[in-house]
Amino acid sequence: MGMGNSSIIGLSHHWRRAVFRYGLLVGLFAVLAAFLIWPIALTVGGGFIDEETGAWTVKYFWGEGLGVLRDPLYQKGLVNSLLIATATTTLCLLVTLPMALLASRYDFPGKAVMTSLVLVPLILPPFVGAIGIQALLGRFGMFNSLLSKMGMIDGAAPGIDFFGGGIGGGLGGRFVPVVLMEALHLYPILYLNTVAALSNLDPSLDEAALNLGAGRWKRFWRCTLPLIVPGIFAGATIVFIWSFTELGTPLMFEFKTVMPVQVFYGLTDIEANPRPFALVVVMLTVAVACYVVGKWVFGGRAYAMQGKATAATHLPRLRGLRGMAALMFFGVVIGAAVLPHVGVVLSSVTVDGTWYRSVLPGQFTGEHFANALTHELALPSILNSLIYAGLSVVLCVVLGLAISYLNVRVKLRGAGVLDALAMLPLAVPGIVMAFGYVALSLWFGRYAQGTFLQPLAEAIAIRGQNPNPLVFLVIAYTIRRLPYIVRAASAGLEQTSGDLEEAALNLGATPAMAIRRVVVPLILANLIAGAILVFSFAMLEVSDSLILASKQEHYPVTKAIWELFNRLGDGPALASAMGVWAMVFLTVTLVGASVMMGKKLGEIFRV
Repeated sequence: MGMGNSSIIGLSHHWRRAVFRYGLLVGLFAVLAAFLIWPIALTVGGGFIDEETGAWTVKYFWGEGLGVLRDPLYQKGLVNSLLIATATTTLCLLVTLPMALLASRYDFPGKAVMTSLVLVPLILPPFVGAIGIQALLGRFGMFNSLLSKMGMIDGAAPGIDFFGGGIGGGLGGRFVPVVLMEALHLYPILYLNTVAALSNLDPSLDEAALNLGAGRWKRFWRCTLPLIVPGIFAGATIVFIWSFTELGTPLMFEFKTVMPVQVFYGLTDIEANPRPFALVVVMLTVAVACYVVGKWVFGGRAYAMQGKATAATHLPRLRGLRGMAALMFFGVVIGAAVLPHVGVVLSSVTVDGTWYRSVLPGQFTGEHFANALTHELALPSILNSLIYAGLSVVLCVVLGLAISYLNVRVKLRGAGVLDALAMLPLAVPGIVMAFGYVALSLWFGRYAQGTFLQPLAEAIAIRGQNPNPLVFLVIAYTIRRLPYIVRAASAGLEQTSGDLEEAALNLGATPAMAIRRVVVPLILANLIAGAILVFSFAMLEVSDSLILASKQEHYPVTKAIWELFNRLGDGPALASAMGVWAMVFLTVTLVGASVMMGKKLGEIFRV
């Protein structure tokens, strides 16, 4: 009798676990379908539906007078965006590959400090850094004033026009500064991925090639490079898509002939004009096509290893001139990346009108920092961002932990697809997702018209007389940053044993209790590191903030910075001060995440 009762109890526990796990799987699929797949589908569909007849059409892509692909202005925008992405990715590759090889293969004086400072560019979005670059490289800015002092240019005339027709004039003159800003901001992502790939290599392979007489360069091209291609591709994909769809940087430089900016200005008449939908579809198609082609070309060249880092080696130390050269290389790259930050900091402490035709500001003040916390636009936007980012962290942790648990620990059938869907936001352009939420809001408003859902649709509408973007901003921040939590939680679960959880379940704990009382404490450091990244990047999100928030009372920090920068008077100085506050905040969060994740931080930025 006792054996029978035990069997019944065991069967009951088994069914309870199965119901919980498959119910969770279905629920997670529903969430991602509603807030990831459906917004993208609505955006794609909006580009193919005739606004007059409701029939499917391609006239908004290739139609006479309406097709965006036949419009010279949009053609130029697409070409410019591709050129920016290609140039940014190439520049990042040229910079990061030598840095990653030096960091992973050699020891040199100052290495610990330099490899820590590599992350510095991530603490300031290029959107904000553009303010500093304009102060440094403007026609009457620091660099031109320095050239004038040195007698290299006429001090009485305007200096070199870096943002006009002088450099990159054929692309609107702003091509070079946009590429530089984006490359200096994004190269750490490619660096982290490359270092992570190099750290997984088995040193015995290189030693075997050396014993067979292969030289340094031959070993690199024939052994090292083929093995790290997947890691390089993972980082390069993010850099390419990010720079191809980056809205904030060209917007700050007034580079209007790029597709993201054209989409942004097209939102003003989105309800009456389907062409912005078509533009977004083109962007999405190009981004996905580049990813697929790259995966096919580079993924097919990947080679498998019998083991990963199975033999520990002592890193040779570079001394003398070689050590100084390695240190200088890191110093030059990091120094260039820090220049926008320097410009932002100086702009934030300069008395209005005193940094003109001079190398340094004439007078300094701390008033802008105080005003940045009391201004009618600044303080509410900070509070708004705290609310949006805080709520998104809670949702991200819940969703990310559930997805990782089902995929890594339970290995439930279908969980791998769920994990792949969760990583999709890294490959889908941010501006496409933001546009998708606008489309979702409009669709829900039309669907709810005249039903009991109409009050809800009006309460969360993004467009209209009384828009309230809180719900969609939180959803957008959550979905966009979900990959960070998924990868961080997955790394933690892979490093911990499931025996304690299994013991808790066998003792009668419910699956939810076992996760809460056993699993979460074991991977808490990973969850905190992922949550830090979600919170910090959500606080400084650009595309979602600029597109979804239309009323001043709902502005997040980045939208407030954009508005202040375009105001006369002390607007740019206040925007710079807010940027400095953001830099300090993000520095603390990134250092915390780096300490907790270590080399695993590179896995966060991987598709």
